Amino acid sequence: MDALSDVLRVVRLKGGVFLHAEFTAPWCITAQVGPRDSGSLFDRPEHVLLFHYVSEGKLFAQIESSRPSEIEAGEIIIFPQNGQHLLGSHLDVPPVPTREIVQSAPESGFRVIHHGGGGEQTRIVCGFLGCDQIAGNPLLAALPSVLRFDTRSATSGQWVRSSLEFAAQESAARRAGTEAVLARLSEVLFIEALRSYVDALSQTQTGWLAGLKDPLVARALALLHGQIARQWTMDDLSREVGLSRSGLAERFTRLIGDPPIRYLSRWRIQVAAHQLRNSEATIARIAEDVGYGSEAAFNRAFKLGLGTPPATWRKLVRPDR
Repeated sequence: MDALSDVLRVVRLKGGVFLHAEFTAPWCITAQVGPRDSGSLFDRPEHVLLFHYVSEGKLFAQIESSRPSEIEAGEIIIFPQNGQHLLGSHLDVPPVPTREIVQSAPESGFRVIHHGGGGEQTRIVCGFLGCDQIAGNPLLAALPSVLRFDTRSATSGQWVRSSLEFAAQESAARRAGTEAVLARLSEVLFIEALRSYVDALSQTQTGWLAGLKDPLVARALALLHGQIARQWTMDDLSREVGLSRSGLAERFTRLIGDPPIRYLSRWRIQVAAHQLRNSEATIARIAEDVGYGSEAAFNRAFKLGLGTPPATWRKLVRPDR
């Protein structure tokens, strides 16, 4: 299993399309979606990633004090940290909170917005992904505040555009299996955006996502993620990657921020937390699954990583079980 697939499995991405909006210039809105806004699509997530797809026209987007970005038809803008942001034809127009103008379409219950001053038209489709948020998750920590994905130039662009339109139809129709369809489509959309972002990273950038672009570091990550319970040594890892021990240690640490074996220890705690939350496995079994020789050693490592013993942590995240 490659590292990105493994991390996505653990964070449990799930989402869907929830809003169609039609704006006419001049207009400006302020937006931010919380876990409560996910409605009945899935259990309330701990973290929400919001995305907007511009299907017609164009808009300006701005988050916090950053410079505005112009987003044209065919582009998707994603806010991985779910920061409050402005969207508009003109960002100097007094912004209106989305909650004040959103409506439910009577025929489907699907949420819609019709807003603006009657000028040039912009249409957008909005969606979200929810996920678990465990302290120290390498992907969530590496995500930028904004991701842009241009479906017009990406090799998967036509498929993504068709999928977004199909997802919107699914949301409105609420047919059998809709929740599963929306979850898969939204997850694939996010993965495509991540791939595009990684491909565009410069050779000087560092971080977990930059590590995926480096073939040797990506190979090391895949090995660690694919054989999490193996008692890895640097000698074993460097031999399988095909790089000297010192060369791999330097390269991996420079990009990822931790040496390989320390990274593995941190990832074991992420996987253990995922199992504690989502399975009935005993703590002893989970300890064995993630590579600890004893439950006592696992308890110490888990408490060091997340601040509380695994049994206590499980009760905190699963109070109803």
